[in-house]
Amino acid sequence: MSCSPPRTLHGASILQKHRLPTLVVAALIVGSGGVALAQTGPTPDTGSSSPTVSESPPPTPAEAEPPTSSGLVHDAGLYFTAPLRWNAGEWAWFGGALLAIGASHHYDTQVRTHFTKGLTPTEISSIDKKDFQDALPAVGVLVGTWGYAVLIDDPNGHHEAWTMFEAATLSAINAYALKFIIRRQGPDETSDPNAWEKSGGRSFPSEHATAAFAIGTVLAEAGGDDYRWLRRVLGYGLGIGTSYLRLKHNAHWLSDTVAGAGLGIATAQFTLNHAYRNQTSGFALLPVQGGAMLTYRMELP
Repeated sequence: MSCSPPRTLHGASILQKHRLPTLVVAALIVGSGGVALAQTGPTPDTGSSSPTVSESPPPTPAEAEPPTSSGLVHDAGLYFTAPLRWNAGEWAWFGGALLAIGASHHYDTQVRTHFTKGLTPTEISSIDKKDFQDALPAVGVLVGTWGYAVLIDDPNGHHEAWTMFEAATLSAINAYALKFIIRRQGPDETSDPNAWEKSGGRSFPSEHATAAFAIGTVLAEAGGDDYRWLRRVLGYGLGIGTSYLRLKHNAHWLSDTVAGAGLGIATAQFTLNHAYRNQTSGFALLPVQGGAMLTYRMELP
């Protein structure tokens, strides 16, 4: 009997065991008029769970089907309908999401004042938000991961880069839609953190923070455990650092970045849990010298 370790899932099994809070994600559903966000767990399997016997072993990570655009479309469908399948634990995070966004909103004015102290309203409105510059770290991590995987021809690296891309794409689409639905004015437009439903408002949530946390969470939770601490420092540091830059450049309110963090982390969880859906548990009959060997491969929770 043999049992494959869960790390072949690039962190998906870890996230299933230690589900990170969806944070602001559930709260955004209310504020967006029902826009569906990501579930933190994998979609339940409605098919038969009985083991199957095959003449060849189940695919290894290197043999698994490569990610494709059709896979992205499939995952997008699951992603935007995920709240329909939330369990009690995920709905429990709904209240936590409301508390998190409310707590950060309480400090919106103080944070803005900290970064704009001594500036006139004209100077505040003319601060360069440096949108392109603030996006470079996240883009660099994504491109760097893909480029290194190509350089060393590493299938696991290709999957990790694709998961980053999928998480960033899905979360950015969601963030962009929420901006137009919620229409919140940013700190460069008004000193009122409660300027919601205003024409031209595009502040909530922060797309930069959303994408950075989506990419950073994949970096933090994918791969093996040899450098897990370093991965998490770099991954979550990417999201926190990007959020800090958006506040420093007066591009967003604190609650905008907290909302982006929740959306990015939850989307990364979703993509990690679905990135290796082709690797299933089951029995396999392997030919050996003088006969055959029955093995069982299981993805540990």
